[in-house]
Amino acid sequence: MDDDLHEALTTVGSRLRALRQERAATLADLSAATGISVSTLSRLESGTRRPTLELLLPLARAHGVTLDELVDAPPTGDPRVHLRPITHHGTTVLPLTRRAGGIQAYKHVMPASSRRAEPELQTHEGYEWLYVLNGRLRVVLAEHDLVLSPGEAAEFDTRTPHWFGAAGAEPVEFLSLFGKQGERAHLRARPKRDHPPRRPG
Repeated sequence: MDDDLHEALTTVGSRLRALRQERAATLADLSAATGISVSTLSRLESGTRRPTLELLLPLARAHGVTLDELVDAPPTGDPRVHLRPITHHGTTVLPLTRRAGGIQAYKHVMPASSRRAEPELQTHEGYEWLYVLNGRLRVVLAEHDLVLSPGEAAEFDTRTPHWFGAAGAEPVEFLSLFGKQGERAHLRARPKRDHPPRRPG
């Protein structure tokens, strides 16, 4: 781990406490919104619990900030957007949006699964849209167990118990759009037709 990232992670606790206090939220409120226990949240804020990707993502969503803002990444004068990937347990998540609030976009790269993973379903507030770029993505939504191939998409209310991971012996790359307040992605483009539509009359 480089020095900048280590320093950013060590300041997460104070950032989390400040963000929660700005929202006048209690630890119990935040626990209800994220599904993270009060004791874990308390240890994160005090710095006695090391932040992980599984904890940072729902917390960033709950506070309506990007991952960069949550870890207080240093600003740059370069007009280009330098997005910092986060890797945990072999999974890499690249934030694609920097603004707070609204729909947040991420690119995920998950490693191949050597065995059929046992899903640990979770629930939280929001709405999510997934689109597979490469590989095959296993998506479990309550009693439904699906496998998406490249070009296929799924969308769901995240209050539905859910889990997703690589399906098989190859990595999977996919995009996700997440709206903390339940915002949905609105697609306006129409599918391309093989022939131009007939005019009436």
